Amino acid sequence: MRCPHCESDITHVIDTTHDARGGIRRRRECEVCKQRFSTYERAILSTPLIIKKDNSREEFDREKLLQGIRIACAKRPVPAAEIERLAGEVESDLQQMNKLEVPSRVIGDMVIRRLKDLDHVAYIRYAIVYLPLGNLKDIQKEVNQLLKTEGE
Repeated sequence: MRCPHCESDITHVIDTTHDARGGIRRRRECEVCKQRFSTYERAILSTPLIIKKDNSREEFDREKLLQGIRIACAKRPVPAAEIERLAGEVESDLQQMNKLEVPSRVIGDMVIRRLKDLDHVAYIRYAIVYLPLGNLKDIQKEVNQLLKTEGE
């Protein structure tokens, strides 16, 4: 592994941890400059092509998924690790489906279901774009449903 600070190839692993999705996080130290850095290793598994609403196809893009979740969670008390976890779960679910193509709606459903459990405001933000909430009455109805389930 090359050091990101001095580009030396002489590094050693200090600590290794495994996550639930099968990834490996390694804490490393450069022998030359003594700087420490982390690396994350995960298997590259194939994800299906995404079928958009206009029937075009595109590769699954984890960064695009993360960006959408980050926008919904902006200025909310949602840790970055939770956003990464959510995106990882969606990506893992897609890989486990073992399908060549998946409608974009499936991904949206996965995200919105998880956001509802994570943060209600982020859920509403995502729902305004994702669900057909075209007016204030529809948004109010969705908020009222959330308040009802929160009160139970």
